[in-house]
Amino acid sequence: MSHHLDSPIARQDVRLDITDLYVFRGETGTVFVINVCHSIAGDIPEPGYHPEGMYEFKVDTNGDVVEDLTYRFVFGEQDEQGSQTWVLRRITGAAAADPFAPGEVVAEGVTGETVTGAGGLRVWTGKAGDPFWIEPDVLHAVGHAFQDGTTVDLGDWTEARAANLFAGHTVYSIVLEVPDAELGAGRVGVWAVSTLATDAGGWRSINRVGLPMIHPLFTQYNEDLGDRLNAGVPADDYTTYGDLVGKEIAGVVAAYGTAEDPQAYGEKLAHRFFPNVLPYTVGTPASFGFAEWNGRALTDNAPDVMFSTAANTPIRLGIGRESVTSKPTAGFPYVPPVA
Repeated sequence: MSHHLDSPIARQDVRLDITDLYVFRGETGTVFVINVCHSIAGDIPEPGYHPEGMYEFKVDTNGDVVEDLTYRFVFGEQDEQGSQTWVLRRITGAAAADPFAPGEVVAEGVTGETVTGAGGLRVWTGKAGDPFWIEPDVLHAVGHAFQDGTTVDLGDWTEARAANLFAGHTVYSIVLEVPDAELGAGRVGVWAVSTLATDAGGWRSINRVGLPMIHPLFTQYNEDLGDRLNAGVPADDYTTYGDLVGKEIAGVVAAYGTAEDPQAYGEKLAHRFFPNVLPYTVGTPASFGFAEWNGRALTDNAPDVMFSTAANTPIRLGIGRESVTSKPTAGFPYVPPVA
């Protein structure tokens, strides 16, 4: 799982559980995608988007790991047909970090419909196929290895038995395409946050997503860490979690014997993982691979990349994008249709 059902708080209401974040070059600009409400959670009374929540794309444009631009979605209650209205606000400058900042309304619409705005802005929200894939036996073995400081023990498992846990499953997507000019030139850092209104009049962070696979690596068997990673802000990540994550990486690397100084490797990689933001160079093709992390396309093999990088040895799921039963579309809204 990239972020699917990744912590106790996120599982309390899967409408706020962000399963994945994608950032890539679109037809007219830069595309941001988050998926929520995964069907693997089973039946829920009203699948879709939480009407008391906020879904935000955060963009750091100057490298200080503080958002300079926020795109905020809020949704209405479902109507008799299951549709929901939504409003998109753009918030800039210092106010981008303020959950109470009103921002500027830049688009409004209804789920299942494409809405266009100024400068080529486009939005689509609705039910879609999940473009992500994972092999459950490998997933759980990786989680145990990083929790226990061992090699990945797959027992008698072979790639011939590999199967995509998410084949045929669905998500609810938020797809936003914005003009590149809104982001500026060069490198940006992106993360996504879902929050829920509290009875006291504030906002509680439920999910925070930057790089893929951070939770499967480090929180499968440490759920308190999962909740804590979903709170806070990226600028505090390394100070708060860097030492722990570096030691867990070092334990696995030492077990494999693939680095002369496992502690140094773990520390260096923890600095790469944190702050937990997804880097992207505006206007370029996305590629989340071994050579670079530059956004993330819907068909990038994030599990193989992150598992192998963290362990400093090849770890393969034995499956890839061919295991996804519903393929991404060539044009907007890009996400796979429901199979």
